[in-house]
Amino acid sequence: MMRGSNRHGFTLLTASDNRTELLIVDDDPLIADALGYFLGRDYAVTTASTRTEAIALLRNHKCSPALALIDLGLPPTPHRPDEGFALIADILAHAPETRIVVLSGQSDELNARHARTLGATDFVAKPADPDYLRSLIRRVLSFRDTSAEVDDGLIGDSPPLQRLRAQLRQFASSPFPVLIEGESGSGKEIAAAALHALSERAANPYLALNCAAISPALVEATLFGHSKGAFTGATGARAGYFEDASNGTLFLDEIGELPLDLQPKLLRVLENGEFQRIGETQARHSSARIVAATNRDLKKEVREGRFRADLYHRLSVFTVAIPPLRDLGEDRIRLLEHFRTIYTAQVDLPPFRLTDAATERFLEYGFPGNVRELRNIAIRLTTKLAGKAVSVKELEDELDLDTESLPVGAILAPTLAGRAELLAIALKDIQSRHDFDLNTTLRRWEEAYIEAAQELSHGNMSQASRLLGLNRSTLYNRIDTLAREKRSSTQ
Repeated sequence: MMRGSNRHGFTLLTASDNRTELLIVDDDPLIADALGYFLGRDYAVTTASTRTEAIALLRNHKCSPALALIDLGLPPTPHRPDEGFALIADILAHAPETRIVVLSGQSDELNARHARTLGATDFVAKPADPDYLRSLIRRVLSFRDTSAEVDDGLIGDSPPLQRLRAQLRQFASSPFPVLIEGESGSGKEIAAAALHALSERAANPYLALNCAAISPALVEATLFGHSKGAFTGATGARAGYFEDASNGTLFLDEIGELPLDLQPKLLRVLENGEFQRIGETQARHSSARIVAATNRDLKKEVREGRFRADLYHRLSVFTVAIPPLRDLGEDRIRLLEHFRTIYTAQVDLPPFRLTDAATERFLEYGFPGNVRELRNIAIRLTTKLAGKAVSVKELEDELDLDTESLPVGAILAPTLAGRAELLAIALKDIQSRHDFDLNTTLRRWEEAYIEAAQELSHGNMSQASRLLGLNRSTLYNRIDTLAREKRSSTQ
């Protein structure tokens, strides 16, 4: 296996390295290099020093990690956990099956709990014992995803799940699009797969594309394909997802992230099945059934001009709402028992059990991270307390008690001052300052609201953008613009 480093500090791997891939994200080069050297004996290791670099690796398919080992304190705010929290959400958006272990010096219990709620499997404080870290990674990787092994993927018989099953069976045989709505981690991709499995298309291809996981510049070529020479780097013709899906099902996850300028082309395919590869004039035809999913409020996105109304109505011929885990009653226990049975068998350990008091506390918990959070709780309890009775205290150590009433995908509506109150504030501000400047004042208010949204979302930029009523790319552009204005004003 050949190994080298480019000028960005990424570890480069040749195609001959077929070992399990790990991604290490840490802005301290000594720590990253030491971990890369130590873990590189057993794994194909790729490193990045910032969230931007890590996402670029995933988007450009230079890394398909089974596990990501990440720091919370990353540039540009290395002394705060915001970037690390945002990176957890970004990694799961790009590669949902990647397991995440946080290795951080910002190791207070609140950070650990929130990282696990966002989707991290475990949290290790720095400095970590190398042998313990290697053992933990081996254990985490030993747990396989099992959602595809369970009939329609739905476990339980609570009224919300019974309604969901009935909808899936009712809509499965139709050729029309289905829009699946639900909070992050609630299992939208499982419902999409069930729609395909229950349909007459089950023997045909089932393809899934996460619209948030690829660069906006590549979405069109990915969906529709391209001819040779259509753009720089197009060394040959290539089919897109619509062609490859053929007469099967194409699942478009995170459809709310689809660039606005590409939405008319998707609408055309939905209306008559026609599309063109980039660089071609020949019309092609797709008979794929479209299933889309979002954790955004697409009606709000339509009202605010970020999503086309005609595309929304075309996608939502049928709409399926995935219930959040907190609404599933005793099914939460059944899910825990399911994951416990699977994972204890995988690692050959005796099962843990909840005491009566712990069971009662478990059923009171709000599960802001939904099924993904519950699955990771089962993994940690299997690892730490195999064969033991789990007390309330031991269970609560695995829960994010400070945010349990706030779903990860929730949209908060801040209370705004009335017009008269705002007018009074503005009058007082202008009258009391001889150097008043409207642009400076508006910039400070904008900075304050963006910072407040980031704090409320614990650095999850997707959630922060929803709190502010913006799409994620617009929020990033606002932050970059404010940073440039601040730098120019100090020069």
